[in-house]
Amino acid sequence: MTEREKQVFDALSAQCARREYCTADVRRKALQRLSQSADGPADAAAADAVVSALVDEGYVDDRRYAAAYAREKSSLSGWGPVKIRTTLLARGIPREVVLEALEEIDPERASAKLEKVLEAKWRTLQDDPQGRLKLIRFALSRGYDYEPVRPLVERLTRPEDD
Repeated sequence: MTEREKQVFDALSAQCARREYCTADVRRKALQRLSQSADGPADAAAADAVVSALVDEGYVDDRRYAAAYAREKSSLSGWGPVKIRTTLLARGIPREVVLEALEEIDPERASAKLEKVLEAKWRTLQDDPQGRLKLIRFALSRGYDYEPVRPLVERLTRPEDD
């Protein structure tokens, strides 16, 4: 590893120690840092060497990143498995790693979060004549399949009888 690559490795290892990053993000950051410190364009081989060293040292792990990402987006942001899967695949995470990460999502917590998010959204749509349809679209845009959403929307939108 050259001196320049070592400097980039040191900077990125400190950054990766504080937060999870996927390989694609770290490669982009390495290319950016190498191009800033170089006389010319960044060398992709140098960036790959830095990323490889970070992976070997355990600073970067796509499995760990995908699992943390899936848990965080499901429990805090209320995303469904479809949206999480699509986002992780777009980041270059291998399909089998993404599927393993999705298995780490607690289905009960995810259902409770979906219900809470839909209840909040329904309060803003109650007076809208197309509120029920908008609520379904909202849930689908959050990455949930129609089948688990339908009964929940039915229950939330049912007129209350006294």
